[in-house]
Amino acid sequence: MTTRPLPDRSGVPAPRDTRLDPYVGSYAERTHQMSASAVRALFAVANRPEVVSLAGGMPNLADLPLDAIGDTVGRLIVEQGQRAMQYGSGQGEPLLREQICEVMAVEGIAASPDDVLVSVGSQQGLTLLTQIFCDPGDVVLCEAPSYVGALGVFRTYQTEVSHVAMDDHGLDPVALQEAITAGRAAGRRIKFLYTIPNFHNPAGISQTMQRRQQIQQICAEAGILIVEDNPYGLLGFDRDPVPAIRSLDSDGVVYLGTFSKTFAPGFRIGWVLAPHAIKEKLVLAQESATLCPPIFSQYTVSAYLQDYDWRGQIKKFNALYRERRDAMLAGLEAHLPASTSWTRPEGGFFVWLTIPPELDAEAMLPRAVSARVAYVPGNAFYADGLGTRHIRLSYCLPTPEAIIEGTRRLGEVMNHELSINEVFANPRSQHSVQPYEAPGPDQK
Repeated sequence: MTTRPLPDRSGVPAPRDTRLDPYVGSYAERTHQMSASAVRALFAVANRPEVVSLAGGMPNLADLPLDAIGDTVGRLIVEQGQRAMQYGSGQGEPLLREQICEVMAVEGIAASPDDVLVSVGSQQGLTLLTQIFCDPGDVVLCEAPSYVGALGVFRTYQTEVSHVAMDDHGLDPVALQEAITAGRAAGRRIKFLYTIPNFHNPAGISQTMQRRQQIQQICAEAGILIVEDNPYGLLGFDRDPVPAIRSLDSDGVVYLGTFSKTFAPGFRIGWVLAPHAIKEKLVLAQESATLCPPIFSQYTVSAYLQDYDWRGQIKKFNALYRERRDAMLAGLEAHLPASTSWTRPEGGFFVWLTIPPELDAEAMLPRAVSARVAYVPGNAFYADGLGTRHIRLSYCLPTPEAIIEGTRRLGEVMNHELSINEVFANPRSQHSVQPYEAPGPDQK
């Protein structure tokens, strides 16, 4: 390993620095808030073929017309390559922004293309919003639990996350009002409310229309911006999309959207719909970060929306995900301990488990991986370290058969852990615990 001398500040030769990272003292303060995503950290293990991964929320692209999309990409290069492979606008291509407005209209949003910023996935949109709004120590209100990627952004920009309780109908308006009142009384600066109203990641539940109206009214009266993150809104299994919060308020809501779930994540195209003044700041931040969003991806997504039945394709996705959701619920019912409960999502990708109080989801994960099943422990979705009695399971990518097998393996692990706890809780009991054996290499 090459080492570098530390700076000489005293006239005496400095000792050689043997740390792995000799620049550790030079990084910006905010880098100390950075940490690896719990979901990304699982990928190396979860992607092994023998592991049933119920962890990552990767869209299932099996039903996409890849041959037709390939033809489209070929035509783009031949017919429009000079433009499609050049630099573009920092705000995004005008035609795609018009098409994005047509997509949002399905959820009741009336918008102008001029108020849309194309981003590198909705994740970049959230990062840019946090960059332009938040100073260190500012408060962001978030559901409890909340999206791990959002928490990572807020942590990086040194914000304080104040979690707001949820119930079966979404964000609790009473808890929201209490959080605002308490924050203001403590002299804290609340910059915005971050919420995922549809098929929540990780909780899998949706806000009712009444809740959306209450949340919008509370935030409007308090002068607090709402950031509505909506990757899953069109992925409902048995109902039409509920109108977005943005449809209720064009001045107090910033809307984040993406094509990652309704088309394909590899193009990394999302968008931000914002009040005009905020949009102008976002364009400046976008140009500083990337000059422009990837223009070839924009042309490809635009051609897809123009040439293909994207609404019909979403219906195909929904049928595929509904089948996998049903397999997940059936597997949980058949294999998990009776003291476990879970949400029953009506769309999206995720089920949220509440496990028996004797268990710890994070501590149990290594044993689950040994049993060749992967999940995300619930504490990844809280900024305050809570959530160890929760697990996020994803049903979007595995086959129904793999999902059933994954829930069986998870149930075996949980039951074994409960048996061990029973022995330690009641040392005089006659309950015996068989040594746990992970599946052998020839077992499915």
